[in-house]
Amino acid sequence: MHGLTVALLAAGLAMILAGTGLVPVLGAIPVLLAVVLRPRFGSLRKAAADLPVLRRPDAPELFGLLDEVASTVGTTGVEAVVVDTAVNASVRTYGVRQRRVLTVGLGLWETLSPQERIALLGHEFGHYAHGDTRHGLVVATAFQSLDTWSYTLAPQESTSLLDDLMNLATALPRAAVDGVAGLLDHLTLRGSQRAEYLADEAAARAAGSEAAAALMDRLLCAGTLTGMLRREAVAARTRRGGDRSGDAAEGLWRRLAAQAAAVPATEYERLRRVAELRGHSVDSTHPPTHLRHRLLTARASHEPRIALDAERAARVDAELGDARRTLARQLLNG
Repeated sequence: MHGLTVALLAAGLAMILAGTGLVPVLGAIPVLLAVVLRPRFGSLRKAAADLPVLRRPDAPELFGLLDEVASTVGTTGVEAVVVDTAVNASVRTYGVRQRRVLTVGLGLWETLSPQERIALLGHEFGHYAHGDTRHGLVVATAFQSLDTWSYTLAPQESTSLLDDLMNLATALPRAAVDGVAGLLDHLTLRGSQRAEYLADEAAARAAGSEAAAALMDRLLCAGTLTGMLRREAVAARTRRGGDRSGDAAEGLWRRLAAQAAAVPATEYERLRRVAELRGHSVDSTHPPTHLRHRLLTARASHEPRIALDAERAARVDAELGDARRTLARQLLNG
């Protein structure tokens, strides 16, 4: 993909500099295509949008914990933490200097015990420590270029003969782009799934095998927790329920945590069996969740290297307080 971008730029410049007549004008087309397809390094401002973003001065206790977990799994910390409402967490890089950022979804974070939170952080930092291929600069930007091609060549709604002709003209390039995207996805899928297993191992080393396995169980409840947040939002907007008092933020996350805590061990066992039958996974780049749980419990047990006590966990929660209230209001008020 990057070679194609360079070739388009070189061809366009050659046509502009050495061509005659209409050739220099036509040379602008591949140059413009190369500009559109250029690797993009991302922007934290665009990625975070209206979400709360924490820096080190904003949350020294949180970043101290992040640095400790990162050091334990063999890597370094992050420049910023983005907080959203998702039942998930992720890491990424942005900018030319590839600065690191961690995204924490309160929909997952608030349902975890302190030690399970260490496992979550250990897993995410494990992606940095073990060099996840899809998070790498070259492959990640290649996927972005393919997405740009796919968006540019997407068929238009047929409202005229010109639309039909354009769709016909872009059919073969569109099929080629889809084929290359599928090939790149296939070539990197195994490496991506291997990276997840390695990240799970990093989680077990940091938080202990028991906490890492418990985190897998929480992921099996992701759909239930997402549904609960949606019901809270609908209830608040229709004013037929939900917590609309001044303590709405705390009430939302308390109820979410209480629902997760009320799930009995037998239900987790049932969910693991259902996941094995249906092949549950976080997404297509992740291995089946029940296999991740099985591997964590089958290997030699790790004792936790980092123990997050209640007092320290409370200090971290206090630093997330403003973000928790902001996101709860956004969710409940639409």
